[in-house]
Amino acid sequence: MQPRAFITGIGMVGPLGMNTTSTWNAALAGTSGVDRITTFDPEGFSTQFAGEVKDFDASEYLDKKQMRRLDRFSQFAIVATGEALNHARLDPKTIDPFSVAIILGTGIGGTDSASKQHNLLASRGPLKVSPLYGLHMLPDIAPSLVSIHFGLKGPSCAVVNACSSSADALGQAFRMIRSGDSDIVVTGGTEAAICPLSVSSFGIMGALSQRNDDPKTASRPFDRLRDGFVMGEGAAILILESDRSVKSRGVEPLAELAGYGATSDAYHVTAPDPNCTSASRAVELALKQANIEPEEVDYINAHGTSTPLNDKTETAVIKKVFGDHARHVAISSTKSMTGHLLGAAGAFEAALCIQAILNDTVPPTINLANPDPECDLDYTSDGAKHRPINIALSNSFGFGGHNAVLVFRSVT
Repeated sequence: MQPRAFITGIGMVGPLGMNTTSTWNAALAGTSGVDRITTFDPEGFSTQFAGEVKDFDASEYLDKKQMRRLDRFSQFAIVATGEALNHARLDPKTIDPFSVAIILGTGIGGTDSASKQHNLLASRGPLKVSPLYGLHMLPDIAPSLVSIHFGLKGPSCAVVNACSSSADALGQAFRMIRSGDSDIVVTGGTEAAICPLSVSSFGIMGALSQRNDDPKTASRPFDRLRDGFVMGEGAAILILESDRSVKSRGVEPLAELAGYGATSDAYHVTAPDPNCTSASRAVELALKQANIEPEEVDYINAHGTSTPLNDKTETAVIKKVFGDHARHVAISSTKSMTGHLLGAAGAFEAALCIQAILNDTVPPTINLANPDPECDLDYTSDGAKHRPINIALSNSFGFGGHNAVLVFRSVT
């Protein structure tokens, strides 16, 4: 029998708070973490708002020198990992360091460093570029720095797969547990792409909302007046352990990661395939691996980006896979509150799925005021709902046609 994969710890840093508890409470309250950008002057940009991490403090884990040198996405990863390890009661000093693997997802990596160093190059010349820039822009620097900071010596790697990056990281960690290659994996995702270069690029692409007069209502998944996604930033780290490790350590797991499905659209670099074939297959593969029937799913954390094509297509995917049950399953897009954390989104939303299971509560989709006839399912638009949640599913559908779906199961 294959080992089972359990989540024993969660760490979160994001637009709704600096830890898991504050993030979950803000999500239940339907709080928007979106506001005008403060990390640079957005005047003149077509989009001037984002879901920033506010009052970020990494001093518990990093000294001032490290905070000046490390890209923000790496800082987020270290802080969230610290919380997750503490939550799992996993002290790196008391375990075999080679027994813990690290797999983190990111869509863009150190783009904030890239933007700043390019400005230095252009304004002050090549001798002013930081010698550390070449390191801290790399997507794999985040898992490397987590490894160094916490002394974890198992295999480590980065998964770069656009908006499905951290969902795929969890999927790869799940496979490591199931194959017996590892008993403990630090996994999840991190992103800090709110910088002039990224905001201008996605804005010129036409992918971002331009609701500058009312940023808090800009992320409106499934709403008829949605006009693009809102960039967000943050990290979510999950500690994944085999049943053998959970038993030997005597810890109570939070939930089980029971299934993972991944496919490619092979259609377009930004638009989802309107036929829904590949995205539907990813959902079906995840459910099959978990040995779960569609009608057993209680909650779906939708990819729900607030873009015209994505939300319509995802609704069609859910209808195709779930049939009549599509109108009975609870659905929400927490991106309505956080914005889109790009490569960190999958792990962030997976963490919220686990909280939904633990609390038997569906977080809401906010800003859904104008129903779209093509998006006609139950998106939990009138506040959080208390209901039994045994099975939760998380969708991640990324640019490039990457589809990743995760299935979580209650252990109570």
